[in-house]
Amino acid sequence: MPDTALLELGEHVKNARPDCVLSYHVTNGELTVDVALASIRSLVEFLKTDKTCRFTTLVDITAVDHPAREARFDLVYHFLSMWQNHRIRLKAQIREDEMAASVTGVHPSANWFEREVFDMFGIIFTGHPDLRRILTDYGFRGYPLRKDFPTTGYVEVRYDETAKRVVYEPVDLVQEYRQFDFMSPWEGADYVLPGDEKSKEGA
Repeated sequence: MPDTALLELGEHVKNARPDCVLSYHVTNGELTVDVALASIRSLVEFLKTDKTCRFTTLVDITAVDHPAREARFDLVYHFLSMWQNHRIRLKAQIREDEMAASVTGVHPSANWFEREVFDMFGIIFTGHPDLRRILTDYGFRGYPLRKDFPTTGYVEVRYDETAKRVVYEPVDLVQEYRQFDFMSPWEGADYVLPGDEKSKEGA
């Protein structure tokens, strides 16, 4: 869609719901609307029912972590209007101690999306019918997609043959497993790999 059409769509949404829209912009052919957190559900409902918009398909809900910012997360929604062939992205800033309103009442498909955001980022959605973890295990500690979450995690899960059950243990990386080589063909390799002689013959 040309940028002019996206700008017109952004202007329409802003004029229709100035109480919800903080700003909008078009970047790389995509319309992004910045929304007040308290108005998310109201604007989502408007986008679905307004005849100019008709964003009836919820594509995704995710978040972006900005640890150094006071409003730590960007809550991000992607919608598609198959009627108008439009796409739109909503972004709302949310602090770590804030909660967002669930949009499951408007888009039932938001159920698992919101559970995933809760599981990965720890963002709580009020009014969600069944807000619990969806990807991690029972008793999992932390939120894996936060930037301060350790890449190794906190615990490892394995089956203990002696105890005949699954056990949780603190992560313990043995030093010998930190040394990787695999005969790397990248810069720094000081050996000849099989087939290298053919490149010299061709030259």
